[in-house]
Amino acid sequence: MTSSAGHFPDARAPRLFFEWLLALGVSLATALLLIAPFFWLGNVSGHDISFHASSWLDVAGQWREGIVYPRWAEWANYGFGEPRFIFYPPLSWMLGAALSFVAPWNAVPGVFIVLAQGIAGLCFFALARRYLPRRGALFGAACYTANPYALMVIYMRSDFAELLACTLLPLLVGASLQLCGLSENRWRSQARATAVFAVAFAAVWLSNAPAGVIASYSVALLFACAAIEEKSLAPLLRGVGGLALGFGLTSFYLLPAAYEQRWVNIAQALSSGLLPSQNFLYTLIEDPEHNAFNCIASSVAILLIVLTGIAGLAARRKATRETEDSGKLWRVLILLATAATFLMIRVSSVFWTYLPKLRFVQFPWRWMAILAVPYGYFVAAGLPRRRWGWVWGAAVLAVMGGTAAVLVQKTWWDSEDIPVLREALANDQGFEGTDEYDPLDDDHSNLPQKAPRAQILPTEGSEGSAPKVEIQIERWTAEERKLLVKSEEPVRIALRLLNYPAWRVEVNGKVVTPERGESSAQMILTLSSGTQRIAARFVRTPDRTLGLAISVMAVLTLLALLNAGGSRLLSASP
Repeated sequence: MTSSAGHFPDARAPRLFFEWLLALGVSLATALLLIAPFFWLGNVSGHDISFHASSWLDVAGQWREGIVYPRWAEWANYGFGEPRFIFYPPLSWMLGAALSFVAPWNAVPGVFIVLAQGIAGLCFFALARRYLPRRGALFGAACYTANPYALMVIYMRSDFAELLACTLLPLLVGASLQLCGLSENRWRSQARATAVFAVAFAAVWLSNAPAGVIASYSVALLFACAAIEEKSLAPLLRGVGGLALGFGLTSFYLLPAAYEQRWVNIAQALSSGLLPSQNFLYTLIEDPEHNAFNCIASSVAILLIVLTGIAGLAARRKATRETEDSGKLWRVLILLATAATFLMIRVSSVFWTYLPKLRFVQFPWRWMAILAVPYGYFVAAGLPRRRWGWVWGAAVLAVMGGTAAVLVQKTWWDSEDIPVLREALANDQGFEGTDEYDPLDDDHSNLPQKAPRAQILPTEGSEGSAPKVEIQIERWTAEERKLLVKSEEPVRIALRLLNYPAWRVEVNGKVVTPERGESSAQMILTLSSGTQRIAARFVRTPDRTLGLAISVMAVLTLLALLNAGGSRLLSASP
């Protein structure tokens, strides 16, 4: 009788477990070094710290209200709100809010960075270990965790969503290579390879939309490269299937975000200073602050390009003496690095003009996110043996340490960002809104910073005086507002709420259409005399229902693919 090999424990399991444990230790240790300045300088006050911290605070508050998946940012626009969570991918603001339940608020940014970069090191180790010895893969994990672009995002930008997306890019690249056939499919099943790719692809999109666009074009390039190398359309067809499943998994977020753009001032995402044409390497505009930062970003990009080129040449010499897979990987990563470099310079402007949605990446230097993957691999693959390995490693670490030291000096440190936001929420004041998420016909700069939840407005012929009215607020949460208004004459009441199509307003149980303010989209209701019950609820619109249905079907398809892959594995057992 022949026993199945699956009945015996894998002799390699303890060694593999030790390797992964070691990779986790190296990644977390490197991530802790990245936040070492936080311990004596406080939190970094990068460009996007207020946006992300305010989102975390808002989401944590809504969870306490019982709202599991927030859509409306209650405290944006100083309490008038905005549909921020419909348009901004959910993983980063959910993770930040969740961390607040296990760590003090001022420690959340540092914990977020350590967690994200720890995962980044593990994802890179998963890619590199397939082609490199343990020593090289561990060194690559450390280098990717502290790559120059990650340092810039951490110290200068405080873009936690993009940082989270970058952690997953090595995993996505590895899954893409298996799916398109440029490397051995170790899942032993096309179905499983498709499922793993779709999950990684969806996770990038659910972390950061610009990173999702970059990832989409990057994997499309890989699939096209595989089709040319194999002289077959099969890699493209497999890629299309994986992309379709990945987009299906994100539909609960992506479909409403795409559809409801018509309800907000989304064009503000490409306002002056945010256009790709103004952010190519070393581009100057009539804004000194913009120019100063673009110079820093450009210098980091040049450093990353040069390091990738030098390490790529060193890795090439070793790749020619090793496996065919190593040679293929070198060519693929060189292609990715070349494409990323090209798209950061002005000669690529025609692509930014005509390629769908590429302009919403905004900053061409964001392509450093994908360039960091070839950088990490080449640095690890080019690591010499014996004593020269120590020289190579010391040189790379010196460059990373020097880059970090410069950025630490260039950035702004201020631990009061989160406490100030918390105080604003405690005082029922809220925080500043976002231009591109502002509902149509609203100018949030005209909204008062301290407004009552409900205000009686003068009526026509009242000579500017408002009638005496009794207002009782029965319920006021992020997605539901209930008020009782008693008046002996008709009144107009202004709610501290912006008019948005997803808000359903009822007066005494009958649906009404609110008016808008003269200079903003503030919700205004005209009420007759007597007792009026007002109920405003943020309802599920058809696009959200359709998006959720597509995601549910995609999850069922994903489970079927994983099950099909498992069945093939079982049938192949001796």
